[in-house]
Amino acid sequence: MAMTDRASPAIPRGGRIRARLSRDDVIMRASMVMIALYLLITLILPLYVMFSKAFTTNTFDLSQYEVQVSNEEGEFENPPVNLAVLNEKLGVFGPADLATSSDGRLPVTRLFPDFSFRSPVKYRIHGTTPDAAMLVGSALHKGTEWVELDSNTFRRVVLRPKKERGFENFRAYFSTPALFNSIENSLFIATVTTIITVLLAFGFAYALNRSCMRFKGAFRLIAMMPILVPSLLPGIALVYLFGNQGIFKELLMGESIYGPIGIIIGSVFFTFPHAFIIISTALAISDSRLYEAATALRASPWRIFWTVTIPGARYGLISAAFVVFNLVITDFGLPKVIGGQYNVLAVDIYKQVIGQQNFSMGAVVSVVLVVPAVIAFAIDRMMQGRQVAMLTSRSVPYQPKPNPKADRAWFLYSLMIAVFIVGILAMCQFAALVKFWPYDLSLSLRNYQFDLMDGGGWASYRNSLKLGILTAIAGTSVIFFGAYLVEKMKGFEWGRNIFQGMAMLPMAIPGMVLGLSYIFFFNNPDNPLRFLYGTLAILVISTVTHFYTVSHLTAVTALKQMDGEFESVAASLKQSQLKLFRRVTVPVSLPAILDISIYLFVNALTTVSAVVFLYSPDTTLASIAVLNMDDAGDIAPAAAMGMMIFYTNAGARILHAVLSKGILARTQAWRGR
Repeated sequence: MAMTDRASPAIPRGGRIRARLSRDDVIMRASMVMIALYLLITLILPLYVMFSKAFTTNTFDLSQYEVQVSNEEGEFENPPVNLAVLNEKLGVFGPADLATSSDGRLPVTRLFPDFSFRSPVKYRIHGTTPDAAMLVGSALHKGTEWVELDSNTFRRVVLRPKKERGFENFRAYFSTPALFNSIENSLFIATVTTIITVLLAFGFAYALNRSCMRFKGAFRLIAMMPILVPSLLPGIALVYLFGNQGIFKELLMGESIYGPIGIIIGSVFFTFPHAFIIISTALAISDSRLYEAATALRASPWRIFWTVTIPGARYGLISAAFVVFNLVITDFGLPKVIGGQYNVLAVDIYKQVIGQQNFSMGAVVSVVLVVPAVIAFAIDRMMQGRQVAMLTSRSVPYQPKPNPKADRAWFLYSLMIAVFIVGILAMCQFAALVKFWPYDLSLSLRNYQFDLMDGGGWASYRNSLKLGILTAIAGTSVIFFGAYLVEKMKGFEWGRNIFQGMAMLPMAIPGMVLGLSYIFFFNNPDNPLRFLYGTLAILVISTVTHFYTVSHLTAVTALKQMDGEFESVAASLKQSQLKLFRRVTVPVSLPAILDISIYLFVNALTTVSAVVFLYSPDTTLASIAVLNMDDAGDIAPAAAMGMMIFYTNAGARILHAVLSKGILARTQAWRGR
C-alpha cells in the first residue's frame, strides 16, 4: 500500500520545543510587566536617586572662574580676576560655604562689596575649565567662553558646584557628634522597647491562648486599638499624663517625659498589637501532643513552659522582636512629639530636610537608617519561614484546661495591659474635650474647630478620607492581581521571581526614606512625572507602595490555599484564565481582599512618615494636621484630630466586619458544605 501520510517536520538537533503562548499568557505576562514597571518607578528608581544623592558631594571650586570688570565707559581695561584669589583676599566664603551645598548655588555678587545693579559698569565671566558651569537667571552657561553682562543681569549669576562621587557626606555625618549620637539613641530606644514590648505581648498572648479566663474577646479587641491611631497620639497623651503640667508627673520622680522615657512608653503602646499578633499566632499553632507527652513524663509546669512552650514559640518571639525593632527605629511621629532634644535617626532626617534644607545630609541619614531596617526585615522573613516549616498535618491544636488560680492571675495581668491601652486613648479624648488645660477642665467641643487652627482644618480630615478610600480601592486591585500573577501564572519563572523580590522590598524601606526619595525623583524638573508632585495622587502612590508587602503576602497566602485543579478544569472547559480569575478566584479569595482593603485604609489614615515630605497646602492630611498643630502649640486640637482618626478607623473596622459577614455569607457558603 502506498504511503500517503506526510512526513512530520524534523526537529532540529539540539533544539527545544517551545509551547505557544496563549492569549491569556500574553495578557498575564504583560500585566505583570506593567505592575513591575509601577514598582520600578515608585520604588526602585526613587531609591536609586536618593542613594546617589547620598554619595554625591557638591563642591564649589572658585579657581575655575574668572571675572573681568569694565570701567564706567564699558571698556574692559582691567585684567581678569580669579574668583578664588578674590575670595582669599576678601574672605567672603569659608570652607563650609564651599563644601557640600544644600541648594547647589553660590551668588557671585557677594564677592563684590560695592556692587550695584544700577551701575553702568559691565562684567565678563567665564570658566577656566570646560566643566565650569554657572546660571544666569534660568540659562545655563558651561565652558570657557566669556559671557558679557550688564550690572542688572550680573546680579543673577550663580555658580554651580562640581559634583563628585564619594563618601565625603558620610565622613561629615560621622564626624558630627550630634548627628552620630542619633544612631546610638535610636538603637538604644529600639532595643529597650523591643525587650519590654515582646515580654508584655508574650504574657498577654499566653493569657489569651493558654488560659480559660473570661472576656478574651474584649481583651483581644482592646489589644488591637493602637493600630487605629497614628504614632503621635500616645506622645500627646503622655504629655498630659506626665508632662510639666501632667496629672501624674510626680510618678516620674523628677525625670522628664520629654526624651527616652516618653519615647519608650509611647513606642510600647503603638508596637504592642504587632508583637501580640505574631506571638499569639505562634502560640495558637502549638501541638497538644507535646504537652501530653511532657505531662505523661511527669514534668512540672515550669519545666514544660521552658522545654515545650518557649521552643515552640521561639520563631514567633524572634520575628516579633525584629518587627518591633524595625517599627521603633523607623518611627518619626512619636519622637517628634515627645522626644525633646533627644535626637533619633528618623527625626534627624526631618530636621535636615525641613529645618536646614540640607537634602544631601538627609539622604545620608536615610541610608544609615535603612541598614538596621533591612537587617531586621531579613531576619524576620527568615524566622517566619522557619516557623511555617514546623507545622505538620498531624498536629493537634492545644486546648487549655481550667485552672481557677492561674486564670485569675492571667486575667489581672491582661486587665493591667488593657487599662494601659484604654488609659492612653481615654486621656487623649479627655484632653480633646477640655477647654483650657489645666486651668479650665470643663468640657467643650471647641478643640474640634479645626478650621481655626494651624494644620489644614477639616479639609485635612476630608483629604485623609479620600486618601484612605483611593488607597484601599487602587491598592487592593493592583496588589491582589499582582499576587495572582505570581502564584497562578504558568511559566515565566525568572520574571515571577524578580517580581516577588520587588514586592518584598517595600517592607524593608522606612517611610521617611521613601518620602525623601520621592522628593529627589518626582520633584526633578527633568522627570516627566513631575506633575504628580504635590497632588493627592502621589500620596496614594506612596501609601500603596509603602504598605505593598504585607498586602501582597496576605494575597499570596490566600491564593496558595486554592487547589491548582481550578486552572486544570478551566483549561479542559476551554475557559480563559482571566474569566476564572473573575468568576472563581476573586469570590473565593474575598476574605483576603477585604482584609487587604481595610489594612490599606487604616494605614493610609494613620501614616505620617511616608507622607510628611509630600503633602502640599491643598493635600494636608489629618495625621499631618496632628503634627502641625502640635508644633504650633495647639496640643488639645491635635489630640482631637488624633481621636477623629481613631473613631474613623474604628467605624471603618465595624463597617468592614458587617459588610464582610453579609458578603461572605453569600460567597463562602460552599465552605460549609
